[in-house]
Amino acid sequence: MTRPEILAPAGQEASFLAALAAGADAIYCGLKHFSARAQADNFSLTRLAALRRLAGERNVRVYVALNTLIKPDEPDKAGRLLDRLQRFVQPDAVIFSDPGLVDIARQAGLTCEMHLSTLGALSSRAGQRQLADLGVSRAVLPRELDIDEIRKTADNSPLQLEVFVHGALCYGVSGRCWWSSYLGGKSGLRGRCVQPCRRSYDYKGQRGNYFSCLDLELDVLVKTLLTVPSLSAWKIEGRKKGAHYVFYTTIAYRLLRDNPDDPGAKKEALGLLEQALGRKSSHYNFLPQRPFVPLSPAREPGSGRHLGVVKGSRSKSYINPGIQLLPGDLVRVGQEEEPGHKLIKIKKNVPGKGRFDLAGTCRPGLPVFLIDRLEPELAGMIRDLENKIPNPGIRPGASQFTYKLPAPLKKKNSRALHLEVFRFAPRKKGPLGIHLSLEPNRSAASGPVRDNWYFLPPVIWPREEEEWQRLITGLVKKGAQNFVLGSVWQGDMFKTPEKLNLWAGPFANIANPAALNILRELGFKGAVLSPELSREDIMQMAQKACIQVGIIIKGLWPVSISRTFAAEARPFLPFISPKKETFWAARRDSNIYIYPNWEINLTEHVSELRQAGFSLLLHLKEPLPKKITLKDRPGLWNWEQGLI
Repeated sequence: MTRPEILAPAGQEASFLAALAAGADAIYCGLKHFSARAQADNFSLTRLAALRRLAGERNVRVYVALNTLIKPDEPDKAGRLLDRLQRFVQPDAVIFSDPGLVDIARQAGLTCEMHLSTLGALSSRAGQRQLADLGVSRAVLPRELDIDEIRKTADNSPLQLEVFVHGALCYGVSGRCWWSSYLGGKSGLRGRCVQPCRRSYDYKGQRGNYFSCLDLELDVLVKTLLTVPSLSAWKIEGRKKGAHYVFYTTIAYRLLRDNPDDPGAKKEALGLLEQALGRKSSHYNFLPQRPFVPLSPAREPGSGRHLGVVKGSRSKSYINPGIQLLPGDLVRVGQEEEPGHKLIKIKKNVPGKGRFDLAGTCRPGLPVFLIDRLEPELAGMIRDLENKIPNPGIRPGASQFTYKLPAPLKKKNSRALHLEVFRFAPRKKGPLGIHLSLEPNRSAASGPVRDNWYFLPPVIWPREEEEWQRLITGLVKKGAQNFVLGSVWQGDMFKTPEKLNLWAGPFANIANPAALNILRELGFKGAVLSPELSREDIMQMAQKACIQVGIIIKGLWPVSISRTFAAEARPFLPFISPKKETFWAARRDSNIYIYPNWEINLTEHVSELRQAGFSLLLHLKEPLPKKITLKDRPGLWNWEQGLI
């Protein structure tokens, strides 16, 4: 049996100290920049250096997340941060999602481990060899895998692997959701998601939370993970959670790991998890024989423990909490990011089912959640540890790091290829772009195979990896040369990439010249840039590119890709947001694509893009359901407003 480390989250100092008090083996946290949880408090270098030393004295490892998409003008900034992090904090590992950070870290002289975030989209065995060759030591697996898929992925892996055992579930697969960015530039890949999936949508006249997932909680099921080889860590999600949550979940999973056959320990752990103030939970797909859809449209989507709803009138509002409230408890009225949302700190005991009058005005019917509490015992432990935090003695100072750009590709005067990309291959002359599929009624060989461009999906799951491998091998034998990959790590599925024209596709989130340099090292000939970039970013990339670049100029783009869908709904029918935006779902093989009813449309800028040096212009020809009507919108995404 393996003994995975218990990896606890820390988005603030109290949570970091609570993880130490609970006996975590490792703690992951973020800095003020390049953190995929930008809304957490996060840490300054000076304070993190002190906390790192305290953790080191207790043999607790510290991992720092720099796991956001890096824009074209940010490699210098990211490198300077890595340089200062290395010199001053000396973390045990850096967690990254953007492949460009590997090249930046090399130039910055980073010597600690590098771990690929789940945002980096390693979903199966393909890519593990590539990551190991790049010097990456660990990868975090998607939450969507079941135990059999985890075993399959871990078999003879050259990497350490990490799995989530507890915490919030996003509707979209990590690294495969652009919903927040598509609606206003606040990118989830930049740590700024406004959580449109947590909102209520109207479906066939019924208002519900059709995309808001329950939390993940594997609890006693984690025993089966103890026999999985290469599994190095059980990860608890929650860098936006408080010390109470971190303390209780860390102790619970430590008990379950260390006492897998002790009924008393299991009972105690379940009691601790019940007190951790999470949403209603599920095991999601973990048991393949009993998969669970973690969507319940009628349930409140807010984080924390649901206490009830606001009663009375706006001027005299109150709640009758379902459990006792203690002095210091933090209560949220309403949903995050929505009108009427407010935080209230409890100042005195409130008995369960008792009356608590709300200060100010609150709209009756709003949900109320207990989101944090700090009992006197835990507060005392945290104070004791605060008194032991050493002074690092020095300040981080400035960094003179400058990222050395790879030599740009010499621009040729050849005409850019305008490629139409079809979901269902038409009977017409090529070259065509064709989305590959395992579905038997979809022809992948229409037109001249040698000239066609074949597009792989954004996620390939372990259960289908061998089928995809056979499909790819068969096409190559028939003469196919042009492949556009849905993930950088799918390049591992091609035995002789140097003989083919491999491109990273738009789902791969390529957004900076350092990432292009890694692609070149891995044998890619080109990359379709992330469509969420701004005009300025796009033009910078064309100027700095060391390989060929392409871009989407028109077509429907999925705002999110998932592995689950509400049982109460059906694909191809409209979901209407509170702001009257329309979305619809389509199942493509094992993935669910959520589309908006307006297209990307950069056709007015094609001449400018050609002059900038783009060699591949994509027009996505997604079939439109009968009950969906496209809305006339500019379709510029972040072209003008910029990516936040």
